[in-house]
Amino acid sequence: MKVIASVVLAIALSRAAAAAEMGEHRVTAESGVHVKMRDGVTLMADVYRPQEPGQYPVLVQRTPYNRADPGTGVLLASHGYVVVLQDTRGRYESEGDFYPFRNEARDGYDTIEWAAALAYANGRVGMFGGSYVGATQMLAATLRPPHLEAIFPYVTGSEYYEGWTYQSGALMQWFTSSWASILAEDGVRRAAAARSRWPEWADALPVESFRLLDLPSPADVASYYRDWVQHERSDDYWGAVKVSEHFGEMSVKALHAGGWHDLFLKGSIENYRGLHDKAATPEARAGQRLLLGPWCHGGMSAEGQIGDVVFGKDAVVDFDALALEWFDYTLKDEANLYASAAPVRLFVMGENRWRDEAEFPLARTQYTKYFLHSQKAPNSAAGDGALSLETPRKEPPALFEYDPANPVRTIGGRLCCGEATKPGPYDQRPSESRSDVLVFTTPALAKDLEVTGYVRVELYAATSAVDTDFTALLADVDASGYARFLTDGIVRGRYRASTEQGELLDPGRTYKLDIDLWATSNVFKAGHRARLYVSSSNFPRFNRNLNTGEAMLGSERMIKASQRLYHDAERPSALILPVIPR
Repeated sequence: MKVIASVVLAIALSRAAAAAEMGEHRVTAESGVHVKMRDGVTLMADVYRPQEPGQYPVLVQRTPYNRADPGTGVLLASHGYVVVLQDTRGRYESEGDFYPFRNEARDGYDTIEWAAALAYANGRVGMFGGSYVGATQMLAATLRPPHLEAIFPYVTGSEYYEGWTYQSGALMQWFTSSWASILAEDGVRRAAAARSRWPEWADALPVESFRLLDLPSPADVASYYRDWVQHERSDDYWGAVKVSEHFGEMSVKALHAGGWHDLFLKGSIENYRGLHDKAATPEARAGQRLLLGPWCHGGMSAEGQIGDVVFGKDAVVDFDALALEWFDYTLKDEANLYASAAPVRLFVMGENRWRDEAEFPLARTQYTKYFLHSQKAPNSAAGDGALSLETPRKEPPALFEYDPANPVRTIGGRLCCGEATKPGPYDQRPSESRSDVLVFTTPALAKDLEVTGYVRVELYAATSAVDTDFTALLADVDASGYARFLTDGIVRGRYRASTEQGELLDPGRTYKLDIDLWATSNVFKAGHRARLYVSSSNFPRFNRNLNTGEAMLGSERMIKASQRLYHDAERPSALILPVIPR
């Protein structure tokens, strides 16, 4: 165990510009602290704490991304907390084998109870962090550790099939593949180190044939990626780590934070709603808070720019400052803003301002159907596709061909990770010239229209294939024609009724398909238009449906599909918006 120096000037200066300033406590830290799990595996942690004698609440962060973050540890500890930063099982300096989600509940429980028993801890424990670090909190909370009182999970899921790996039966391909690649980097390092045999290689001649290192295969360091693809249904593999089935057993207070442009938005909202409605104790149910900003799964500029939209400095949130306020309330019993403020705080895009609410979705929501119309062809923005409140009468179906070899490319939106596909709101006009993209647009709005809540599309459609996808994307179009991404969704035909048991389509048969576009909050300003794009691909955000009905694992054969979208009196396809009266 190595003692790190007390707070140094460099760390203090690095935090000087942040909203959360250094606290009054001088800090000491121990690195390489061993924490033994119930099965004998040792996990490695760094512990930061105030130098002054006493007992303090504990904040735990369990991460697969390398625990070495002295800035966060020192900052939080300076405000009177013991901070435990730990590498999860099989990551960096921790022992064991890493497999996403599988060990986080038990390891989290063991770490929390170990931390609560530290000599300088007062027994009150919280957890914090985002993305997978949020998953480590939610999974630990399912086992109800006695000393875990509060958590701060942000931009994270409520289950790891729907909304993390798949969406309505379609693989979230870009995220799963890029995330697995990021995870694999440390896996390669660990596996290569374990396979090193320098003394054995030294006898080789000529000298330059020395092997240097023995690299493992991808399957050796990230076998879980193949498992994700193999388990394309929501089966028992996913059920073993389905947080949403354990809301009634959990007893923690939680501050849930999500982003309108984040790929885990639905999970963040469902975590709040599930614990608010079902948590095991009245205190836990009353202790849920929800914060929804315009964020994507990544950073934003100091001016509040995400994608190519500047939302303003008010959109920028310091999560360290949020953590301090939240844990001061839940673990130190301070009567700060969380004791009296509304439980839900939303950033309303378009107006770009924060607003407090009593619930989500809002009780005053008026779910309004905007029907799809076209008398000729809505293919591309040059077509005559329209959205209106008027119910359709006799209108011809819209036709297009979906070729998986030439999919509609993803432009921004709910993405992670890597620079190749950037997340956030981007202009959707590059897709509007394609004949396989149906475009439906309202007239210019006479007055502001607020849409806050869950968005859906009811689609009456038929296909020539035994399986295919239908996609939908909502945009806010300003007077210049700029079409700003708001939200999107997909439905895989074979999983239209259930992701647990797939059922192939009957070619030529008309189906009513429900496309879940998750949620948004946006004011379409007067003069703007709402625009809906309907197609059969959004790649690489989602994997391409090859239209064959074959299992995804190992499939390469693809065929074209002839798609037919109905929007008439008997089959009134519609965009359903959560309109908020103003």
